[in-house]
Amino acid sequence: MKPYLYLFLTVLFCQPSSAQNILSGKYSPEELRKVLVAQAAWTPFPKLDDRAGWAKADQKMMQSYVGKAEAFLAYEWPSIPATKSLLIARTGDRDEYQAMSYKKRDAVGTMLLAEIHENKGRFVDQIINGVWSICEESFWGVPAHLPQSQEYSGLMDVSRPFVDLFAAETATLLAWVDYYLGAKLDAVSPQIRKRIYNETNQRVFQPLLNQRHGWMGTNAAGRRPNNWNPWICSNWINSVLLLEKDDQKRAVSVHKALGVLDEYLNPHPQDGGCDEGPSYWGAAAASLYDNISLLNLASNDAFQYVYADEKFKNMGRFIYRAQIGEDYFLNFADADPQPKMAANMIYRFGKAINDADMMGFGAFYRQPEDGAISRYHFFRNFFALFMQDEYQKAAQGLPLPKDVWLPDLEVFAARDQQGSTKGFYVAAKGGNNDESHNHNDIGNYVVYYDGQPLLIDVGRGTYTRKTFSSKRYDIWYNCSDYHNLPTVNGKTQPPGPQFKASNVTYKKDDASAQFALDISKSYPEEAGITSWQRTIRLNRGKNVQIDEVINLKKADELTQHLMTSYPAEVKNPGELLIHYSPKKGTARDFVVRYDAKKMQASVEKVKLEAMEDKGILTKWGDTIYRVNFKVISPKTSDKFRFVVAAK
Repeated sequence: MKPYLYLFLTVLFCQPSSAQNILSGKYSPEELRKVLVAQAAWTPFPKLDDRAGWAKADQKMMQSYVGKAEAFLAYEWPSIPATKSLLIARTGDRDEYQAMSYKKRDAVGTMLLAEIHENKGRFVDQIINGVWSICEESFWGVPAHLPQSQEYSGLMDVSRPFVDLFAAETATLLAWVDYYLGAKLDAVSPQIRKRIYNETNQRVFQPLLNQRHGWMGTNAAGRRPNNWNPWICSNWINSVLLLEKDDQKRAVSVHKALGVLDEYLNPHPQDGGCDEGPSYWGAAAASLYDNISLLNLASNDAFQYVYADEKFKNMGRFIYRAQIGEDYFLNFADADPQPKMAANMIYRFGKAINDADMMGFGAFYRQPEDGAISRYHFFRNFFALFMQDEYQKAAQGLPLPKDVWLPDLEVFAARDQQGSTKGFYVAAKGGNNDESHNHNDIGNYVVYYDGQPLLIDVGRGTYTRKTFSSKRYDIWYNCSDYHNLPTVNGKTQPPGPQFKASNVTYKKDDASAQFALDISKSYPEEAGITSWQRTIRLNRGKNVQIDEVINLKKADELTQHLMTSYPAEVKNPGELLIHYSPKKGTARDFVVRYDAKKMQASVEKVKLEAMEDKGILTKWGDTIYRVNFKVISPKTSDKFRFVVAAK
């Protein structure tokens, strides 16, 4: 994925013929104006002076915000030097700029919540300083989202505003400052609120109304929109509902946003599968839910009908269908193996679609509030404050489905026991190599035991300039030979929608679950593959079995790869030992059995030295091993079998 292409792609976008338009097709702009509560009358949450209303908010949470906010009373608001922005072009680093930008927004958001609670004016001047400092920034987004071209070279063209994720997030933050502190700001100077609107209108509202941003729809290659679409729209809708005083303009903007959201929802798989993975789901399907929940607040539930849509329900359910265990989730592509759960929001989503499993799942991940705000999706903080009486008493539970099959996404998962992490868990994927946050990984699989990793998908490391550039597949963990996949005649899987799975099948019963696919079309012609049928099978309570049936035009060189996060060794021919030693669980050895007459195994520890590898170290530690099974005498027709079992 190249985020900057989402901003400047100028080709025409076409909606699929099966478009439903369940969001934008319900109300015309004029009907929507009548449906929406007028801006002057809209009170999504109690106004500042409604102390009875705020007495219903969770007081422990509010007090914790005060404790955090006090640390910002002496905060010196930095201007962000141009050289920080230039780092993305000079060294590839994005973190130094983002750290400064994010902290400013954390400070404003935390102090806003503290001031709402106290209502004494103690934080107002510092909030004004923060608002003014943010308004003086050249770009509300981040340099990593600038086009990678000589024209930009790491600095924003302020004459041509466009909207990325964090420009939209900034609009939301300032809109809530205006909503809650408007009278107090005006008492200091009318210029503060005037500037909030003018800057937001120029940087966000007008570009979104009048410019086609690439993230809004399907691109020229046919890739459907990713999480940028609903994430940005949720902030667009939030900020325009709060800030735009002209109700006609307000309705036109919301209607335009609904059309953009339909471009996300229409081509989305009916099975609800998120090809960006669970760690992006919180800004993908969950952001779509954010849009609907905000609109229902603004329209006396005129969008309640969306919650009955089966695709929308499936999009919500994905988060628990992709769970491996309490700590780990399925992390194909750029997803994290241990994502944080936005528990409050998940519970609300589950309640909206009447899914008790999802509600219990959300309640399971509730944590004591420590005053740390949700920097992204700032509006979620307000919803959370007014749901705690119910939420804290809600039943907790993890559904842990025994079998998951997402036919549109071509992902399967199975475990030994329903509702339990005990024993084996296996998952595998088909799809294509032009998915969102793509890795070249068609046919990849993972194996976990007792909810802990055994054979892994490494996932992504630290995002740098290289990550979303023409050099993306120079990064090792994005490539198929660092997944549980073969290298065939020296060739690995390339990126592109034409490289895909075929003949995908799935079946299950009480004793087993099986996923099969042909991965031949995911390799280039030069690999010389006629067919490569891979079957991944969970024999419940026993083992995981991987069978390969191959037919090649030539057989010069074949190597199978396996990735693990534990040391491994070959002690006996045909038996690779993995010294499983999870952070939670009992250390023991597992064996991967293979035909020693056909393959020779070797183990290498992956060196983690590049800037991008910092994220791998954070997620896994310095513990990544690649096992290479080199075929001794390659043949054009052959069969291979691997069996993963406890020693």
